[in-house]
Amino acid sequence: MELTELEREELIKKIAERVVSLRLTPLAIVLLESSKPLSFAFNQLLVFFQPIVTSVINPVPYEKLVLLFEDRNNLELLIKEIEKREDEYDRERKNKKNISN
Repeated sequence: MELTELEREELIKKIAERVVSLRLTPLAIVLLESSKPLSFAFNQLLVFFQPIVTSVINPVPYEKLVLLFEDRNNLELLIKEIEKREDEYDRERKNKKNISN
């Protein structure tokens, strides 16, 4: 199984949206940046736990997540998407603040 370009983009957007909506941007960026050198080991850990995790949750999204994190470049794309979404969130919040004043 391989991720298509569209699937990769959608998955990155979903993760970024979730991170920003939970207000976990700084933590997520630090964790992603620090995990770059260990991305292979992290990916192998995901593969190791796959039988256990997929017995509890839907296996398709988990497999896509494993495929996403196989490539270090996807970590950088995810970080950029999180930063982009965080900037959009901040702009919207400032606009709402300016409108209410």
